Amino acid sequence: MTRHKIILRIIEFVLLFFGIPLLIYFDRDFVHPSVIILPVLVFIFLILKKTTDFTFRELFRWGVPGATLRRNGMIVVVCLVLMFAYTALFEPDQLLNLIRSNPLVFLAMCIFYPVFSAFGQEIIYRTFLFRRYGALFPKQWWFVVASGIAFSFVHIVYYDPVSMILTLIGGIYLARVYWQTRSVLFTAVLHGVLGIIVFGVGLGQYFWLDMPL
Repeated sequence: MTRHKIILRIIEFVLLFFGIPLLIYFDRDFVHPSVIILPVLVFIFLILKKTTDFTFRELFRWGVPGATLRRNGMIVVVCLVLMFAYTALFEPDQLLNLIRSNPLVFLAMCIFYPVFSAFGQEIIYRTFLFRRYGALFPKQWWFVVASGIAFSFVHIVYYDPVSMILTLIGGIYLARVYWQTRSVLFTAVLHGVLGIIVFGVGLGQYFWLDMPL
């Protein structure tokens, strides 16, 4: 890639992953954050098909070794314990808030969030970022940090530092898993399970504007 193309690619990366979230942040009436996932995905698929050898079959590739499944399963359990303990100790009035106030909404979220939100976000922040901007972040830690920061920054639209801190940690973790497995489906499953845990234990208000409690 020539120097000119690298500069253009950097500008494109900044505008997409930082410019759009800032636009939404400074204009609350512009659009609800969740609404942009579908049009962004359409744009991403068009770019990937035109500029890479991307195929949709790639999105459903698994191929994750048993040891990797067990290791990440243990990490998810640890996350569940830590987030439950944090909520119980520091925000006891919010513990299991959505489950207690709106169990049907929580059940619907458990069904639809992994498919329509987590999977879409993983395509954007893992597959697309890796495919489109891999030349900018060729080393593992470069990619992991860039993906984690971009994933965290988009949560600025929820106007709370808690969401950005949690998603920075989660984004770095998921980016590392993706780099190691190259399975966006597996990272999406992890993302979906972690999201369900967040909403289940009582931290969902940091990720859902006007959550029905």
